[in-house]
Amino acid sequence: MPRGIYECINCKHRETLDSTEPLLEKSCPVCGGDMVLVEFQTDFDELTLQTAPQPKPSTLPETLENKLREFYLADLERMEDNVFVFKVREILESDFEKVLRELEEMGYWATLKKRDDGVMLFVFPAGEVKDDNKWLPWVFLIATIFTTLLAGYYLSLTYIQVLDYYGIPGIRNPYINAIAFSISVMAILGTHELGHKIAAAYHGVRATMPYFIPFPSMLGTLGAVIRVKSPLPTRNAAIDLGVSGPIAGFLVAIPVSIIGLRLSVPVPQHLIPQTQGGIAFGENLLFLLIEKYIVTFPENTVVFLHPVAIAGWVGILVTFLNLIPAAQLDGGHIARSFLGEKTHRYLTMVVGLVLIGMSFLWVGWLIWGMLVLLMGSAGNPGALDEVSPISKKRLALTILAFIIFVISATPRPLWVTG
Repeated sequence: MPRGIYECINCKHRETLDSTEPLLEKSCPVCGGDMVLVEFQTDFDELTLQTAPQPKPSTLPETLENKLREFYLADLERMEDNVFVFKVREILESDFEKVLRELEEMGYWATLKKRDDGVMLFVFPAGEVKDDNKWLPWVFLIATIFTTLLAGYYLSLTYIQVLDYYGIPGIRNPYINAIAFSISVMAILGTHELGHKIAAAYHGVRATMPYFIPFPSMLGTLGAVIRVKSPLPTRNAAIDLGVSGPIAGFLVAIPVSIIGLRLSVPVPQHLIPQTQGGIAFGENLLFLLIEKYIVTFPENTVVFLHPVAIAGWVGILVTFLNLIPAAQLDGGHIARSFLGEKTHRYLTMVVGLVLIGMSFLWVGWLIWGMLVLLMGSAGNPGALDEVSPISKKRLALTILAFIIFVISATPRPLWVTG
């Protein structure tokens, strides 16, 4: 992955960083000013880029100047290597995504930031966006199908043992149960990432295809991811990308959970041996609502979950984890749209420490808390345009995402009984 060569727009301090974000606000170690991406660096040409002089245009290119006049009344304040810094007097084009599209056709990116003395526009050469690996996503997909089938098979054996031990009718074919589990998990995770992919395409953001992560475990996977390869243009776009995955995955997880709970078996508590141990799944508000109004179980019973119900439970947990408002999680992108970079960094630190403090409920929170703090150290640059207002539709989507976050919350996901 290329590294970025950044230069401070105030003191001209230059250094190479493990980032390719267009602008790193207040990150100059010398004067605390903004660092702007001026070049890329790879391992092959590291020495060359450090020693070779960088091109410095003496004037603003006429074609770029004419294009910018269509969008802004702005005064060029200074030129720092390949970065043109403007003070904006009036915004003529409110659709920043249109601005970015037309500038990118000319080989430039731009970012619009609020400063104490007004609105500043930074224009700089567009970064290189490499083509996707066409085969790797399919390799990971096939491998994850295999590992989830394997996980579903072993979950089915446990489920069938319960049916046999208590003489309860149910689906005793482990292969059917395994296929149902794999389809359920892959559908939830795939829809989640597909939601991100569609939102990215809608806003002209380049993103990879979903990468499923195979892992030989009780679930057979560590989830799925897509990698965003170009900057988020606006705060509206950041919210859309943040909410699209969780909402899409959640909508699939609901029917999966209902079907899975209908296939699950309740056993009277007094019939269960006191010495019998196992893994208990923590409940969330959604499961409680389903069990109260849709799939009811007798009182004083222990419910042994069908593999499909476990898949639905995992989907709800994944939704909750992704909506945590920190770092570069989905919830973190949503929060960053409303908060400045510094405030968001503090929020990430607080959330990370709270998760670590919750490790007395579930040891997994210790890992998640450390992961959030680690991701938070890289910051979240936010959208290129932090000036345009957030639309009412995105405010509504944010409220919906918060509601989903609350009803999918699982403070104590797993523990061992007996």
